[in-house]
Amino acid sequence: VGILSAALKKGKLSDKGYAAMLEWTTRLNTPGEALSQMGEVHALTDVTGFGLAGHLLEMARGAGLTARLDWNRIPMIPEAIEYVKAGIYTGASTRNWAGYGAEASLASGMADWQQRLLTDPQTSGGLLVACAPEKEAEVLALFQRSGFPEAASIGSFAAGPARVEVA
Repeated sequence: VGILSAALKKGKLSDKGYAAMLEWTTRLNTPGEALSQMGEVHALTDVTGFGLAGHLLEMARGAGLTARLDWNRIPMIPEAIEYVKAGIYTGASTRNWAGYGAEASLASGMADWQQRLLTDPQTSGGLLVACAPEKEAEVLALFQRSGFPEAASIGSFAAGPARVEVA
């Protein structure tokens, strides 16, 4: 969403991109209350100013675990990918990486635009949930029923230092 906002400020955001930005920023994270009542949901946060990588790192720090993120499973707004590849992104994305990038690693060959998407600040971003593996299907079903068809399992936690690893 931050990338779409940057494109809007530069006068480059398409009507389709503007509609996507409005949809994502006005969607309410309604599954949050039900998720907070599930015993096997261990952590829950909305992805906002620190971007996906920053909020995932907060979870990893809290748990004392390594967060492993699978790049290919992360739902993304297609137009945001186009803009970031064209060099349109927020300054906050760069500052986010400067602030916590030492505690994150990207797979060999990942491009700068991919890092900028992971650190893109969100306005009313989606929910990031950490749950027991046996609860995953139920969590995803709740998202589906709540109108979030793009919800996906994007990674896991493992023993190791508090950090984010992106593959």
